[in-house]
Amino acid sequence: MNVILFDDPVLWRNLLPLTFTRPISEIRFGILKIVEKWERYNWEKISYLTEDYLESKYVPVMANDNLLINSKYMPDADLNAEIHSLEPGESITKSGEIIALRCDSIELESIIKTRKFNAAASYEYNQEVFKIEHITDIFSFNGVQIRKDFEVVVKGRESATISDPNTVIYNPENVFIEEGLKIKAAILNAEDGPIYIGSNVEIQEGAMIRGPFSIGRNSIISMGGKIRPNTSIGPFCKVGGEVSNSIIFGYSNKGHEGYLGNSIIGEWCNLGADTNTSNMKNNYAEVRIWNYLKEDFQPSGKQFCGTIMGDHVKTGINTMLNTGTVVGVGANIFGGGFPPKFIPSFSWGGAEGFEEFDLEKNLEIAAIVMKRLGVSLTHSERGILKQVFKSTSFHRSNFS
Repeated sequence: MNVILFDDPVLWRNLLPLTFTRPISEIRFGILKIVEKWERYNWEKISYLTEDYLESKYVPVMANDNLLINSKYMPDADLNAEIHSLEPGESITKSGEIIALRCDSIELESIIKTRKFNAAASYEYNQEVFKIEHITDIFSFNGVQIRKDFEVVVKGRESATISDPNTVIYNPENVFIEEGLKIKAAILNAEDGPIYIGSNVEIQEGAMIRGPFSIGRNSIISMGGKIRPNTSIGPFCKVGGEVSNSIIFGYSNKGHEGYLGNSIIGEWCNLGADTNTSNMKNNYAEVRIWNYLKEDFQPSGKQFCGTIMGDHVKTGINTMLNTGTVVGVGANIFGGGFPPKFIPSFSWGGAEGFEEFDLEKNLEIAAIVMKRLGVSLTHSERGILKQVFKSTSFHRSNFS
């Protein structure tokens, strides 16, 4: 069956800047991206229904028999069984919101054009199911998702072993290792949650890791790295210093000392040496963060909230990011002092002020960074970044 993960347009905007460059289902949440979670439940052919300008890269596939699944919902065995039982023309709802809908090509074409769903032949799903409702849910529930993903990913498989005599593992049955791990004199503590290590990972001397934790293929934990629980690191990352309850999507570096807490970092970012994120206010008050839908700072409902950072962001050495800072796509931050808590996409500067980061120069740097890992900046990706630049220009209109 042709499966499409569709985005709730309101949630998509509430998840900016992370979703400027991807559908909701391409967000890493736990060990896996949301789309990868669904793939694990025997849905092999999956495409996306998202914002129009993203469809040059994330193309929706049409067929005679289609299953649309709301990308804000996380799969589990019970929900998956219910979705598998859907007949043509039927849908599953939760509190009036569509979770999944099975339709033919004519209905799908109408949905793509209008983004409206016909839920006439629907029935209510009465069991508990997790869905993303706020951007802070991604780090707040990341540990829960690591645990759930771990059960699915390691089921029926055998972990590789560690031969280094100077590496200490607590609760080894809760650690799963893919092939190719290089590790020396590290501490892995899985007593309070699982640890998943992807293929060809390197964990250098003196690193200390507590689960729940996951790290993707070809990533590196630097010497002396301190990784606290509920942290996910995607593929091809270099991570050092202290990281707590944070998600780094992939292809990003935080290779040096500095603290990253209760934060989400997009792809192709680089945090300069001793970049630090504050994740709690001095008065212990609720953190307010920028919301793109409201175009204003809104209560986060959290006492702990660090930095939310879009793709292709760079910070200079000793950069300080205040509690609840939101950084758009393609920004370059440097200099002393605290920059504003909302940094628009394609900004260049710091606490003393910003100017617009030239788009062509930004694309040139992005292409160079990606080429270092053997990845090309495609025509569709250039088009997406150009659209983000255009759509966020009003955020930079007050730059002097």
